[in-house]
Parts: sequence; structure tokens; C-alpha cells
Amino acid sequence: MASPNKRTISDSGSDVGHVNVGMDERKRKRMESNRISAQRSRLRKQKQVEELLGQVTQLQKANRELTVSINVTIQNYTEVESRNNVLRAQVIELTDHLRSLNSVLEIAEEVSGLALYIPEIPEPLMKWQVPVPVQPILANVDLSQY
Repeated sequence: MASPNKRTISDSGSDVGHVNVGMDERKRKRMESNRISAQRSRLRKQKQVEELLGQVTQLQKANRELTVSINVTIQNYTEVESRNNVLRAQVIELTDHLRSLNSVLEIAEEVSGLALYIPEIPEPLMKWQVPVPVQPILANVDLSQY
């Protein structure tokens, strides 16, 4: 059984020419359809590339802002850590000074025989130890490469 799209070729030459014209027309329409489809595909790809470039720009801006924020935070952390180290040293110094004064008061109490008020060193100061200073994490890495 012959399909409706195919023509049978008879002995006359006019039928062969008619079949070739029909095939040429189909081929031309198919090529035109392919051209239009390819153009739409190129436009979609171009739009996608433009959107991706926009995202790259936004991400680079966000990256720069985060880098600045990280650097500010590191600077603040370093300043606070420095102040904390000074305060820790002062606590140790004052605790030692208080112990020395208490020792003097105890000796004076023994020598004089008088009952003197000798303040106790507060418990938090007795237990408090200077931890090893935590070194800040420096972010000198260029984050724009990620």
C-alpha cells in the first residue's frame, strides 16, 4: 500500500517532474523551518549567556562586599582580642598585688596581735587563668576566584 505523501511514478515524464517539484518544495520548507528553529535556539542561548553574565556581575559584587565585611570583622576581632589580652594581664597583675597586700596584712596581724580585716580574693579571680591567646584567622585570600 502506498502512503498518501508518496506519488507513484508512471511512464509519463510529467509525473516525474511533478514529484521532484513536490520534493523540492518539502525540502525548501524543511530547510526554512530548520533555519527558523536554529535562529530561535541562538537567541535562547544568547539570552541565557546574558543572564549568566548578569549573575556573574551580581556575585562578584556580593563577593567584594563579603570580603570587605570579613576584613572589617577581622580588624574588629583583632582589636577586641588585643583589649582582652590587656585586661587579662591586668587581672593577673591586680590579683598578684592583692595577694601581696593580703600577705602584708597577715604579717601585720601576727606582729601586732590585732584582728585586721583581710579581704578574700574573689573566687573568679582565683580560678581565672589566662588562656593561650587565640590567633585570628586572617583572610588574605582573594575570594573572587571562587
